[in-house]
Amino acid sequence: MALGSNLQTTTRTSLEMVNEALELFAGAAIRITQKSQWYSAPAFPVGSGPDYVNGVVEIESALTAKAILAALHNIESALGRTRPKRWAARVLDLDLLALGAEVAPNQAEFARWTGLPLAAQMQAAPEGLILPHPRLQDRAFVLKPWAEIAPDWRHPVLGHTVAEMLAALPAEARGEIRPL
Repeated sequence: MALGSNLQTTTRTSLEMVNEALELFAGAAIRITQKSQWYSAPAFPVGSGPDYVNGVVEIESALTAKAILAALHNIESALGRTRPKRWAARVLDLDLLALGAEVAPNQAEFARWTGLPLAAQMQAAPEGLILPHPRLQDRAFVLKPWAEIAPDWRHPVLGHTVAEMLAALPAEARGEIRPL
């Protein structure tokens, strides 16, 4: 699971926001088993806001993937997340990246969202949960912290490990992600 924040509130910095979100997981029946360090990453698309605080956690839960996603959205809302437009700056972003080897809702829908051109990605959002996250293989701000805690997790569709997907990204993209 990925966490990010690039907007502070009047009472919390981005770092405080992601740490507070982690504290709320237990009340949502989500247990953290591993946590990466926090990283600083440029906002995407370029110029869309201040740098992000990003990290990844491994979780355990008896909840279904859809129930986990609902719990994450509830935590985001409780901490002040609004959704004015796609990929806007935000006080908190919680993304379920994968749940073991689960592919949801199916391989065809996963492939459709994975192959979406960038311009369409910026406009369209899936109505339901897509697992694994359809763009995780493209995002150094996800893969770098994830490689810290689970480098050998293998993508159930693409067949690559987290470490392999990170190594496949341009060196410039990997270098933009800096430990805090």
